[in-house]
Amino acid sequence: MRPLRALLVAIPSLALAQTRSSKRGLVFIPNSATPEDDEVWVQPGSDLTWYYNYGSTPSPAFNSVPQDRFEFVPMLWGAIDDTSFLDSVREQISSGRNITHVLGFNEPDSQYAGGSNIEPSVAADVWVRNVAPLAERGVKLGLPACTGGPGGIPWLQQFLGNCSQLISAGDEKKNCTYDFVTIHWYGNFEGLASHMGSYAAAFPNVTQWITEYNLDNQDLATTQIFYNISSEYMDRMDSVARYSLFGSFRSGDSNVGPNAVMLNNNGQLTDIGLWYLGVAGTGAEPQSGGSGTSRIRKGHVPVVGTVVFALAVCVALM
Repeated sequence: MRPLRALLVAIPSLALAQTRSSKRGLVFIPNSATPEDDEVWVQPGSDLTWYYNYGSTPSPAFNSVPQDRFEFVPMLWGAIDDTSFLDSVREQISSGRNITHVLGFNEPDSQYAGGSNIEPSVAADVWVRNVAPLAERGVKLGLPACTGGPGGIPWLQQFLGNCSQLISAGDEKKNCTYDFVTIHWYGNFEGLASHMGSYAAAFPNVTQWITEYNLDNQDLATTQIFYNISSEYMDRMDSVARYSLFGSFRSGDSNVGPNAVMLNNNGQLTDIGLWYLGVAGTGAEPQSGGSGTSRIRKGHVPVVGTVVFALAVCVALM
């Protein structure tokens, strides 16, 4: 097997893949110190069609952007002891916002920072009271987004079992319904593809949303290669309806390494940021504070990566 780096050196004339895709969304992580960064994601020419912010209500930064252009997807982040999430989404729908999808709990199988750390039985009770009723309004429901660890799928299976127990009565067994699974992954492409395959086996014929993913704490070349391979893969997979790269922040603010970001330290789009928005890169270094642009140039045409490159990368990974 030829090393991937050697293969890329052997075909220097092939550009890295920059493509447009309606599947791409934004994991919105605002920074009150740099509010000017918020407008980068919705500027004319951006490829992004939807976003979530780990909360139940839209971000004020995007109040001027209509829902049909930049769809807000509410999330029930953790356990609550009331029906405030359900009430919030219903109110948004009643006020005219077209809420079509909602996301379940954020990493409920994790006790570490960022995870909601909920027992499956508790999560099932909250789901039945806050999420399940939204299906009656035609809203599509996403299962909780577990970590990429080995306990994620078993947690979901236990959750669904507990949920079924709550809504079943007597001898009549009912199952809690859902429309798509949500997946998190941090690691290399082989691991991502394998993890997606595990979900496909556990939840067959169910659409996938990859709502957090990246290759963390690697050198720039490796990180860029991962981005190009993974985005090409998810774009062509019919089972993947949507995906959102975790990295919508400046290099100095990153918790996934300084290179796995879409903005440099001046808030200018890195190559990965530009590629993710659907246009060609400019060579901006993530850890720099100068070169590059946070603007998509008017009339700029995306550079589409060659099929040969994609095939070459796939061969290198086999």
